[in-house]
Amino acid sequence: MTALLWAVESHAQKGVPEPEEGGFESEVYKTIGDIELKMRIYKPEDWKASDRRPAVVFFFGGGWKGGTPKQFDPHCRHLAEKGMVAMAAEYRIKNLHQSTPTQSTMDAKSAMRWARANAEKLGIDPDRLAAGGGSAGGHLVAATATIGDTVNEASDDLSVSAVPNALILFNPALNLLLPKIKDSFGDELYATFSAISPFQHLTGDLPPTIIFHGTADEAVPYETIDAFTAKAMTLGADVHLVQYQDRPHGFFNFGRGDGKDYEDTVARMDQFLAKLGWLGNS
Repeated sequence: MTALLWAVESHAQKGVPEPEEGGFESEVYKTIGDIELKMRIYKPEDWKASDRRPAVVFFFGGGWKGGTPKQFDPHCRHLAEKGMVAMAAEYRIKNLHQSTPTQSTMDAKSAMRWARANAEKLGIDPDRLAAGGGSAGGHLVAATATIGDTVNEASDDLSVSAVPNALILFNPALNLLLPKIKDSFGDELYATFSAISPFQHLTGDLPPTIIFHGTADEAVPYETIDAFTAKAMTLGADVHLVQYQDRPHGFFNFGRGDGKDYEDTVARMDQFLAKLGWLGNS
């Protein structure tokens, strides 16, 4: 698990920030003490605050220890060009904040609630809000959809749902109760993982989900993903696992190899969203 990778026009409306360099806007979605966590927001060129567009929030990978929202900049730009509002969230990580995976999970839930609570300002449909993530970020996405309200930031408004309406998972960590994870994090921290491990909390209420995973992944064993998918399907959930033969962890990232795996996963992501009726519908 220690190998998890971290692989516009200005708007004059009140409360809408000016775009930052790089084509995205940035807003603080959560403050904990002196820590400000920001959301990158990528909007289509013809965006209007009165829109009710489908949207997605991405969470980067890095073993809950490192990483940056820049990882999903290509995905966000792509989906904004397709008409969605795409976002990429910061969250607490050990290397910067001496945080735990549980605190990272709390931040992910806060981010989803922030996006939904600000749907009118963001020009999005709160009932068409997906979440996507890679590796540890994939864990955070799956956790928001499965663990219920047992793990939340005390300041969160629990009347706003943190559950995405669809999940896009790239080599996600879905079962945290594994010997290799215990060895990596130690007994004390490992004892807290049962509360945030998606596999153990899985029900048939899982939102529509697509998973991309390589069979040669040594950080997140393929068999854990196969087991999650089989359990979800047995429970009646709509889950589609796309297997990439002999691909290692992080294979899907922009700039990896010849780029074909990035292109293929993005094309299949588009197909998944189109099947939901989210692409081309604003």
